[in-house]
Amino acid sequence: MSATTLLELKGISKRFGAVQALTTVDFEVRPGEVVALVGDNGAGKSTLIKIISGIIPIDEGQVLFEGLPVSLNGPQASSSLGIATVYQDLALCDNLDVVGNLFLGRELRSGGVGQLAGWLDETAMEQQASALLQRLSVSIPSVRTQVAALSGGQRQSIAVARAMMGSPKMVLLDEPTAALGVAQTRQVLDLIRRLREQGLGVVVISHNLMDVFSVTDRIIVLRLGKRVATFDTKAAKEVEVVSAITGAKKAEVVETLKPEAS
Repeated sequence: MSATTLLELKGISKRFGAVQALTTVDFEVRPGEVVALVGDNGAGKSTLIKIISGIIPIDEGQVLFEGLPVSLNGPQASSSLGIATVYQDLALCDNLDVVGNLFLGRELRSGGVGQLAGWLDETAMEQQASALLQRLSVSIPSVRTQVAALSGGQRQSIAVARAMMGSPKMVLLDEPTAALGVAQTRQVLDLIRRLREQGLGVVVISHNLMDVFSVTDRIIVLRLGKRVATFDTKAAKEVEVVSAITGAKKAEVVETLKPEAS
């Protein structure tokens, strides 16, 4: 894990009418790090993720990406920085095959006469899809299999693979193991580990603490719109995280990275 910060949010606040959704929240992700964002419903997780994704603007605070101030004033701005988001509903088209889903909206056109006719370069798309899935070690029957025929874990993997089409530097995963069986969950967690191995910053929003402890490096807890605790996953205990989430016991913020050696 790199000590360099990929994304850093400083003092982020957001209000919706009379509701204060976030209050001076700090948040950071480093390359090659998996960070869990946890908290009860209404803690502010979704608001924070939508801010990072460029869906909603901040009221106060500063956003830095690779050390430089940036403005996340729309999904395109977030995407152009290298931030990809996989939402819980996945937004896959069941009537299309894997290739069709991966290249939806970014289809490759044929050259020559085919270009004039508006034909798609199916061979090139199939080859690139296969290469991407191989790099991510995603196992499916065929890239020509309809998404509707895939298991839940395979569908989640395809949604992550689609996010990787733009070669992002950071991926946000919203409840990636929700409603999955044991084998399918293991498949998705293995994929998250591979994203970390490839140097990406990964943020996992999850209510499943077993999965959180299995795959993450740090755990950041939000409660009532505030960051109330940070845990080094290897050193933390589940009861401590639960206490921070529920407010049963005041949790201490723990620094998880040692300063770089001079």
